[in-house]
Amino acid sequence: MKVVIIGAGGHGQVVADILFHMWTKGRDLELVGFVDDDPEREGTSVLGLKVLGPVNKLDHIGHEAVIVALDDNRARLEMTERLDDERMINAIHPSAVLAPDVSVKPGGVVCAGAVINPGTIMERGAIVNTGAIVDHNCTLNEFSHVGPGVNLGEGVHVGQGTLIGLGASLIPKLRLGNWSVVGAGAVTTRDVPDSETWVGVPARKLS
Repeated sequence: MKVVIIGAGGHGQVVADILFHMWTKGRDLELVGFVDDDPEREGTSVLGLKVLGPVNKLDHIGHEAVIVALDDNRARLEMTERLDDERMINAIHPSAVLAPDVSVKPGGVVCAGAVINPGTIMERGAIVNTGAIVDHNCTLNEFSHVGPGVNLGEGVHVGQGTLIGLGASLIPKLRLGNWSVVGAGAVTTRDVPDSETWVGVPARKLS
């Protein structure tokens, strides 16, 4: 399957590396290259793959599927909706450990060393980053991002577009609202409403 990666920044490089490792494990993947709307990236090479031009050139590039590799949650949502007619694949690193019933919807990314336990659902475009632990029966809504080294207790509900920063911990059965932020290293013991930022130990709303 010929795949184009949308976005050649840092997260795009991570996704390309995941897809390469999937290919080494026998997945039918051929990485065509990147497209990126930053004109300074056009024609450059990233991890041995060419940046072929802006996203609007995608129709002129031979491919069968894409993956949106933008780390900004809202940008990832907008780009995914822009490419609604494209076949969207997942990127799941072979070193990640997923229970057999974990559901990863199109555009999902699971990075190296992540652990996702039974009953968890990753909705469209969600990210579980390097070394994160997601306990059983969690829900990661569309375009959410569980950062590197995060530890989610059982049954945590992560709202659409929500970002959980590096190394944060959340006790079981919390609900994080849509487009909220939990700061790096925070220990979250209470529900977080929509569009709020919580930081610290224990985590509190950033005023």
